[in-house]
Amino acid sequence: MKSGLALLLSALLAVPASAEIKRTQRKSLLNTDPEVVYIEETNVMPIKLKVIKAAPVFSDRHGKRKLGTLRANQTITLEALTDKVYRVRGKGTRDGIAGWVAPWAFSSDNPDFVQHLKEFYQRQLAVRELIAANAIAVGMTLDEVSQSRGKPTKTTVRKTSAGQTGNWEYIDYEDIKHYITQIDPRTGNSYRVYSHTTRIEKGKTAVEFTNDVVTAIEESENNQGGHVRIVVPPLVWRW
Repeated sequence: MKSGLALLLSALLAVPASAEIKRTQRKSLLNTDPEVVYIEETNVMPIKLKVIKAAPVFSDRHGKRKLGTLRANQTITLEALTDKVYRVRGKGTRDGIAGWVAPWAFSSDNPDFVQHLKEFYQRQLAVRELIAANAIAVGMTLDEVSQSRGKPTKTTVRKTSAGQTGNWEYIDYEDIKHYITQIDPRTGNSYRVYSHTTRIEKGKTAVEFTNDVVTAIEESENNQGGHVRIVVPPLVWRW
């Protein structure tokens, strides 16, 4: 199984190797539609598409209000997408225009770009859910792991000519407050007084990675276990 996963990772890796990936501040967006994936929220390179046919541009992904027409014979950068429509910015018949356009208006050096963008869209929705739940899955990037769980407690990195491998470790602690009982000398009543706090290790999650993509997850017995979750590693295509 490891060999198959290694082949899959080598074919699909898209994130550059780095010894440390910090959680980045994402640009706030006015449109917070949960069914829309914004490219700037991801760690992929800009996606360029060629406009092969003039196409209507709409203000919303449902196509309720037309803004104008996207001019043919230009290259645009994809800003956002759903599994059915793309948000782009380019030249209109008169001036600049930005909005939602159907996939049929575009082409790419990759003939399967429509299907691949659908797969990318579904992956990003799955990763978004994992991050919201502070969860980790095999196939996530280290950037996505850091968004979900924050900075690791301990890191180990090994660099070779074949790439980079390593381990991120997350330790969950529980603070326990201790009290002592004292007696009031005047009334004889007993009462509790805070004494100190001790911190104990509640659980540990070890994340193994190769070239910045998670390949294995190990959880200590203190953590509530379950099936290991898996998402498709970052896809890379030639645009």
